[in-house]
Amino acid sequence: MRVNSVLFWILTVFFVVVAAIYGFWTVIDTGHLEWVGTIAIALSGILSGFIAFYLDRVFAAQGGDLPEDRLDANIDDGDAELGFFSPWSWWPIMLGGALALFMLGLAVGFWISFIAVGILAISIVGWVYEYYRGLFAR
Repeated sequence: MRVNSVLFWILTVFFVVVAAIYGFWTVIDTGHLEWVGTIAIALSGILSGFIAFYLDRVFAAQGGDLPEDRLDANIDDGDAELGFFSPWSWWPIMLGGALALFMLGLAVGFWISFIAVGILAISIVGWVYEYYRGLFAR
């Protein structure tokens, strides 16, 4: 994480320097400042500065390097419990297909979205209640 932050700070300095050089060069070449390119390069520097600042704050908040960031860490160092997932469940695939159909309906024809909402409702109910029916009922 620290390496990424340093790389983005270097990228920030690069974009700021290039924006200054580009602005100076266009004034020498054409006699006036070319605003679009200069502002675009400067805003790229600002964006990379935002990302670098965010990465610095995350690194400070997590208290240093995580196990997955260290080269000497074992696999068992960072294997905390992430939650319970059903490896045999087909409902997330059905839910993703319904959401894709809904977005297709918004893009192509709104009437498709009505079909997708029905499939979406069935998928959500099936996913929520999959442990209350069948072989895996509690």
